[in-house]
Amino acid sequence: MSKYDFRKIEKKWQRVWSRNKYKVWAAEDRSSKKKFYDLVMFPYPSGEGLHVGHVEGYTAADIVARFRRMNGENVLHPMGWDAFGLPAENYAIKTKTHPSKVVAKNVANFKKQLQSLGLSYDWSREINTTDPEYYKWTQWIFLQLFKKGLAYEAEVAVNWCPKDKTVIANEEVVEGCCERCGTKVERKKLKQWILKITAYADRLLKDLDELNWPEKVKEMQRNWIGRSEGSNIEFRIKSNELRIKVFTTRADTLFGASYVVLAPEHELVEKLKPQIKNREEVIKYVERTKNRSDRDRQENKEKTGVELKGVKAVNPVNNEELPVWVADYVLAHYGTGAVMAVPAHDQRDFEFAQKFNLPTTIVVCPHYPEKTCPVLDRAYEDEGHLVASGQFDGLPSAKAKEEIVKWLSQKGLAEKKISYKLRDWIFSRQRYWGEPIPIIKCEKCGNQPVPEEDLPVELPNVKNYEPTGEAESPLAGIAKWVNVKCPKCDGLAKRETNTMPQWAGSCWYYLRYLDPANRQSLVANSKEKYWMPVDLYVGGVEHAVLHLLYARFWHKFLYDIGMVGTKEPFQKLVNQGLILGPDNQKMSKSRGNVINPDDLVKEFGADSLRLYEMFMGPLEDAKPWQTEGIIGVHRFLNRMHAICSKLEVRNIRDDNSNKQSDRTLNAEHLLHQTIKKVTEDIQNFRFNTAISAMMILLNELEKNPPLEISNWKLVTKLLFPFAPHLAQECWEISGNKGLLDYEEWPKWDEKLIQEEEFDLVVQINGKTRAVIKAQKGIAQAEAEKTALADPSVQKWLEGKTPKKVVFVKDRLISFVI
Repeated sequence: MSKYDFRKIEKKWQRVWSRNKYKVWAAEDRSSKKKFYDLVMFPYPSGEGLHVGHVEGYTAADIVARFRRMNGENVLHPMGWDAFGLPAENYAIKTKTHPSKVVAKNVANFKKQLQSLGLSYDWSREINTTDPEYYKWTQWIFLQLFKKGLAYEAEVAVNWCPKDKTVIANEEVVEGCCERCGTKVERKKLKQWILKITAYADRLLKDLDELNWPEKVKEMQRNWIGRSEGSNIEFRIKSNELRIKVFTTRADTLFGASYVVLAPEHELVEKLKPQIKNREEVIKYVERTKNRSDRDRQENKEKTGVELKGVKAVNPVNNEELPVWVADYVLAHYGTGAVMAVPAHDQRDFEFAQKFNLPTTIVVCPHYPEKTCPVLDRAYEDEGHLVASGQFDGLPSAKAKEEIVKWLSQKGLAEKKISYKLRDWIFSRQRYWGEPIPIIKCEKCGNQPVPEEDLPVELPNVKNYEPTGEAESPLAGIAKWVNVKCPKCDGLAKRETNTMPQWAGSCWYYLRYLDPANRQSLVANSKEKYWMPVDLYVGGVEHAVLHLLYARFWHKFLYDIGMVGTKEPFQKLVNQGLILGPDNQKMSKSRGNVINPDDLVKEFGADSLRLYEMFMGPLEDAKPWQTEGIIGVHRFLNRMHAICSKLEVRNIRDDNSNKQSDRTLNAEHLLHQTIKKVTEDIQNFRFNTAISAMMILLNELEKNPPLEISNWKLVTKLLFPFAPHLAQECWEISGNKGLLDYEEWPKWDEKLIQEEEFDLVVQINGKTRAVIKAQKGIAQAEAEKTALADPSVQKWLEGKTPKKVVFVKDRLISFVI
């Protein structure tokens, strides 16, 4: 019996797969087969190489790809590189190596690692976002956005990372720090290119309902878009002609307002300075909050603020004078940048009022007409009937909203309004390593698009690409590249020197896989029509707000201009959970808990690593790494190889004329149950329980006489998507030629998956007194005889003869005494 030499086996089959340039996995652009587009989020090729988190998602998608091929489908399973961006540039600066060389080296390493795992990618479609032939079409999409008025330039307050020396999007700021490097973010006003994603807010929200995505991801996008239907209501400022316009979705709570809050950036803070008695305190607070990100301000649990002493707002429904505060939990760009605070009916306002000892008045009662409203330990945010609300008392909340807004509208103090949290996408980056923005700036003609025939606008190959620290890209100092003629007036002009963010290339990459060599268009219509939408998209939940929202926006725009035929790019989304370190913490170099997949492949083999990562637990859950777990899985593969080797040594052949033993029949019975289980588990992404079922099957196979060759072939096929190298080796050992990739997936025999026995419930006078094993299909007479012979049943009968017997086939028998 030969030893399980996984190194030899894995190298052997990787050579076979690569011999024809991986054409065995190439998808057909035209086929009578059912298509299946199986996409995994492409990686940023970092210098550290693959990590075990990559392996988890890639293995899951690969299992599905292999399974679908064996089920006769035309599978597109591609791979490429998201290679622009800060990490490569920062590493290049540190090592004094050009970013293009850094990326080329990292890509080669990543590709080698992926191939060592036996991942069945169609490498003929490989793409790289830094390839000019790729980013030509990224620039082309930008130009179409510009021509439609959806890409514009404006001076705006931005998040500036002083370490990376560039602007970053709101979504990239976490707790006031740059998500990538952790540096405290500053706020600056700069002229920036912006994409009008807000024009698509309603469609981005509505079309989520059509997607087969995890509900938590859809909810994250809904919250980020933040659509609210409400009203703008004006509060007069006492002793002043100025007005505070507030946005509210709960006009029914107006009589419970106890203060008004302005965002620190609100223009009224400046205009009211002469009237503010504690203006120095207010100025200090505004300065202190200026650098906090929107996300940080929204998520921060500690409420801070300062009252504008000397300023009072007048509630328009009852003329009550209310204090005015400035607080950073209110955002300048959401609604009107001002809110009426109703502590009894908004938890955020409630917490603020508790901290600063502000009044809390209940005006919506949950159990009207009883006017005894609860003493609150938190805000009552649901609807009810109005109390303490003048002429609107007794109205239900929904009706009261309409009536109050209608009443105030007649006085010119209210109007219905829809508001969004979503902001337009700040698209400029002041760095070198990114796609040049294809705009030419002319003093006479303004911003002009680069003619499409001149695309791509390539990055110049320069020695100095370090950021200047100023609000401009290093490209600004390259006169030969910057100075050009205006395409409109032919006069002297300059190129735009800011580059695009890393997100640009990943907004549409899934389309380029369909037609990677097309020089005339980003994708041929026929290929897009055949392959789209993506049937399965596998990736981390950390991309829920950024990449997925941006890609959906670009796709909808491409749909509007006739480039794609679907409203959404990704029909089904599956998120893999984090793989934590052995200490149950997120893996990081600083914690010293990083697991290197290369080391595991060398020690245990790629099949063991693939199998273990799928066996650790449900795909979507976070789970800690345990090295003893991969040892157990490795033993399982050793045992599989041992059975396979016995077939080789004994040269067992099929012989259906031989009488089978009961134990052999039991193994065959379990085999077909396992086929059903593994098939359904792959379809439902329950890979851990599929592997568990195969382990149970192996235990049975080791106890029984060897399976017939025809049945062993079925076992091999089941194993193939999970451990392709070993399965392919076993396929060959058992006398088969060719590759398993396009062999037919096993089908179970319904007769063989039926349970032979069941639990017969025995009841006496309606109470269960015993549960005994019985053969399926047992007749009533035999069931009575079996039940009455059971000692525990005899005990409860006490020698009495049943007066009546109720029998439910294959379920229960009930005696009445």
